[in-house]
Amino acid sequence: MPISAVLWDIDDTLFDYTGADTAGLAAHLADEGLEARYGSPAEALALWRRLTERHWDRFAAGRVTFREQRRDRVRDFLELPGLSGPEADEWFDRYVAHYQTAWTLFPDALPTLDALAAGYRHGVLSNSSLANQDPKLRRLGLRERFEVLVCAAELGVSKPAAEAFLRACEALGLPPGEVVYVGDQPEIDARGARDAGLTAVWLDRRGDAGPGPEGVHRIDGLGRLPALLAADTRFGARSGIR
Repeated sequence: MPISAVLWDIDDTLFDYTGADTAGLAAHLADEGLEARYGSPAEALALWRRLTERHWDRFAAGRVTFREQRRDRVRDFLELPGLSGPEADEWFDRYVAHYQTAWTLFPDALPTLDALAAGYRHGVLSNSSLANQDPKLRRLGLRERFEVLVCAAELGVSKPAAEAFLRACEALGLPPGEVVYVGDQPEIDARGARDAGLTAVWLDRRGDAGPGPEGVHRIDGLGRLPALLAADTRFGARSGIR
């Protein structure tokens, strides 16, 4: 089947989530008088990321709601298990305000989307929520580029589950064989998409993540994507595409 559409991950694929998260958390901790508590901004971010992954896994398994996993992240990060839900929400909202001031796209995002606009349909599949991703895409000037925005919180299932990818394909009205998925996570994005029957493209910007899953295409920047899609994406690879 010819490739008809590209499904995109957002965070750390089109949007520099790590950069914004690093700057936002550092500014937030300084405002809260907590900058010395965690050793360094890098150590604070590493802890925040570990807690995010741990509590997201609880949400993905259906054990807590989306809001509750966020509240529990804050409680664990502050080591305040008795923090009330509204207090945790307020702390998180103050963090988000700093995080949003640092929002930016990767330099290759808009040129790549422009290069692919005429030839392919576009959508988003994100392991987040519509409440998070829709305003973000609008603020970054991207929302109108995507026909569909599909998020795990509303689906009730998250990547790498095949159902998440298949539901996004259904939203486009296309079989998975006609859809490419582009994301930065080798297991959650690339392997998950491959196993669901999509053509999987792993964006490995740093190039130091090891071999990765078999049967996926690996690129070191989004600028490589138009050439990959211009070829038959299910067979082989061209120079610069691993």
